[in-house]
Amino acid sequence: MKKNIRFEDSLKRLEEIVETLEMGVEDLDKIVNLFEEGSGLVQSCNEKLTQIENKIEVLSKKLQKSQSTERGENEHQ
Repeated sequence: MKKNIRFEDSLKRLEEIVETLEMGVEDLDKIVNLFEEGSGLVQSCNEKLTQIENKIEVLSKKLQKSQSTERGENEHQ
């Protein structure tokens, strides 16, 4: 599986896998392969979401710090 697949593409592929499995796949090997691919995609999506959450947290803290610094400067003027 590609590591740099876009989040949106991963979700789309997951939807395709779910639809395929819901239609009823009779080949056990195909079911296992789809499940394995889907599990990898879920893990990849979770990792990407965690990275994004961390980035948003860092940016929010920077913004709060910047705003509190600006308020302090404005109070001294």
